Amino acid sequence: MLKKDDKIFTNLDGKMSFDIQSSIKRGIWHNYKDNLKKSPDNIIDEVKKSDLRGRGGAGFSTGMKWSFMPKESKNGKPSYLIVNADESEPGTCKDRDIIRYEPHRVIEGSILSGIAIRAKATYIYIRGEYYSEYIILQKAIDEVYEKGFLGKNILGTGINYDVYIHRGAGAYICGEETALLNSLEGRKGMPRLKPPAFPAVIGAWGCPTTVNNIETIAVVPEILKRGADWFASIGRPKNTGTKVFCISGHVNKPCNVEESMSIPLKELIEKHAGGVRSGWDNLLAVIPGGSSVPLIPKNICEDMLMDFDSLKDANTALGTAGVIVMDKSTDIIEAIANLSKFYMHESCGQCTPCREGTGWLYRMMDRMVKGDAKIEEIDTIIELTKQIEGHTICALGDAAAWPIQGLVRHFRSEIEDRINSK
Repeated sequence: MLKKDDKIFTNLDGKMSFDIQSSIKRGIWHNYKDNLKKSPDNIIDEVKKSDLRGRGGAGFSTGMKWSFMPKESKNGKPSYLIVNADESEPGTCKDRDIIRYEPHRVIEGSILSGIAIRAKATYIYIRGEYYSEYIILQKAIDEVYEKGFLGKNILGTGINYDVYIHRGAGAYICGEETALLNSLEGRKGMPRLKPPAFPAVIGAWGCPTTVNNIETIAVVPEILKRGADWFASIGRPKNTGTKVFCISGHVNKPCNVEESMSIPLKELIEKHAGGVRSGWDNLLAVIPGGSSVPLIPKNICEDMLMDFDSLKDANTALGTAGVIVMDKSTDIIEAIANLSKFYMHESCGQCTPCREGTGWLYRMMDRMVKGDAKIEEIDTIIELTKQIEGHTICALGDAAAWPIQGLVRHFRSEIEDRINSK
């Protein structure tokens, strides 16, 4: 388990005040002026050394991603940092509580991360339904301006920096970074073709841009305060630091909890969520990283470590760390069909494999729920997922395919029994 002194999000449960004075007392904004004076390269090197990987799902090296940004302005174009708080993944609610109870960590991280990539400003793109969180965050930003921690000539350092909030309209697809950029610019929220123009080359308003998840940004100041070696000492190599896990479903105490990366899944559920309803033996399966990743059955859950590489080896992913627990009362086929319906609804329709394929997937899954399918359709639906996976501009097609692949991989016999009994 994570030591109390190693926790970053000390108010994740919302039991303490989160105004600027209370946040300063809890260590937020500590050594802020000294960190402002650090060179961008120094900050990037420290983040690289910490082995911080993106907390939004992809798990890419944060420091490496920052290093793609240009060191000098070209053609007078400014650079921007975009913080992705468009939390729309079913089973995931960590960013909501980070914004709600730790807004000043988000703002401090937004400034220091922006300075690291030589940005002019940060735009925090927040999910439209998070209205209360938006109000809290805007109030915190106003406090920071009043304190002189943000704006013109911050604390006499000569640094000018601004932070803005942009509210989305509730589209799942806008969690994809290039669709988010289109939405930010007032365009349709549809993903862009990336090569050859990645956001670091041509991003928001045609300027160099980095997009990071809000949890990733919020931990950066703590890395700069305590040092990269401290952060890297938590977890295991290539899977370092702390992680906020969202535990929901058939547990006794659903919760958001910050824990050490690589904590065993069973320990995570039993120590923080009160265990599975009616005990661990009643567990059927777990979706370990939000609705878009393949589920894993109880026998695999037993010794599973919750980190990027362990879950990848088990043919699933850490994703957003949205842990959805399903006990034996679950109709597992119907549960995955429900996810298929979600992805069909949220497809932006730009790519034919996704636009048409997600509808086909849902209709086939609906027949399997009712037992109206044929046995050979099980192989057909897997073939269909392969035709969608990797053949779309963004990863929504993959997200629609993977839950079904996990279902067939581990629960094929249940599908066959449903069809045969019908």
